[in-house]
Amino acid sequence: MNEIGKFLAENPTAAVIAAGEIGFWVLIAAGLAVRYLLRARRASMILLAMVPLIDVVVLAATVVDLAGGAKANFTHGLAAVYLGFSVVFGPSMVRWADVRFAHRFAHGPPPPPKRQGREKTQHEWREFGKCLLACGLAAVALLAAIFAIGNPEQTGPLWEWFPRLGTVTAIWFVTGPLWQELAGRAEVRS
Repeated sequence: MNEIGKFLAENPTAAVIAAGEIGFWVLIAAGLAVRYLLRARRASMILLAMVPLIDVVVLAATVVDLAGGAKANFTHGLAAVYLGFSVVFGPSMVRWADVRFAHRFAHGPPPPPKRQGREKTQHEWREFGKCLLACGLAAVALLAAIFAIGNPEQTGPLWEWFPRLGTVTAIWFVTGPLWQELAGRAEVRS
């Protein structure tokens, strides 16, 4: 068995997360293909409405694993982070894919041009706000798991995710809105 197969066998939650991410994009692609290639709008809506069910499956698998006595590890925390980011960023990812699919396969309008200047800065601040919300949801999911299980030996690794969420937030801030603010000021000076 190769290293990836061994890792997934030892960490079933990681396999569920990987399958969830693949399923997320498969459902989006199928929903958009049915909408624009087969022109079946109602069937498309059903497929796209199923996308959030993937989050439920990932969450349920994680809860079942931990409730069954599994010691929390990196992948259980990753499931909480996946949930937070999927819930917050999922709808905008679907809209992003929809515009491009419609343009490519249904003669829809082209995607909007890249944002520049103040519009780009405002966009970066909105995305950073979504990052904060996603990290907040992940933190709530982590805390819910920690307190629901109630066994510090079993949940210790989940606490390690809080500094990681802080790191993600800090990196996002520096590479997103702060970087854009500084770049915007440099453009104004030149």
